[in-house]
Amino acid sequence: MIIGITGTNGSGKGEAVQYLVEQKNFVHYSASGYLATILNERGIEPNRSNLRAVGNELREKYGAGYLAQLFLAKKETDGVKDVVIESVRSTGEVAELKKAGGILIIIDADRELRYQRILERRSGKDFIDFESFAEQEEREWYGAEGPSDMNIKEVMKLADYTIMNNGTLADLYREIENIF
Repeated sequence: MIIGITGTNGSGKGEAVQYLVEQKNFVHYSASGYLATILNERGIEPNRSNLRAVGNELREKYGAGYLAQLFLAKKETDGVKDVVIESVRSTGEVAELKKAGGILIIIDADRELRYQRILERRSGKDFIDFESFAEQEEREWYGAEGPSDMNIKEVMKLADYTIMNNGTLADLYREIENIF
């Protein structure tokens, strides 16, 4: 089974992935992790803006579905059956995912709650004020820089399932189980 995870920053995508890995034995491929590795190799800070820029660069150079293609090829090379691809961000990536028989799940939550979550997780890419958080989200939401840019709004329209994660972890896990 192939599952793509998309959603808003701080919504609980990582928690959903962790559940799939630990409870369902999925192998995890992380787009943001891959992009952070590239940035680290270049000596560039892996903050949200830089992650977005390098993702856009790769999609521009290799095609809008590049990151999904990369992970789907890795699935075959690794010989694994069940994978979860975290941080699907472009419609091209969704097209590749679905062409391979995968499904797309949205994880979302209210903006204020998501902002509190990113403050609590203390990731290096998340040390920003609420206004900056909202501005970054708007840039990622609409894909203003063309077809290679993130466009979470359009990606979400293509999802097979939506989980509103405004509750507890137990609530999130129950919603995941409902999909299965």
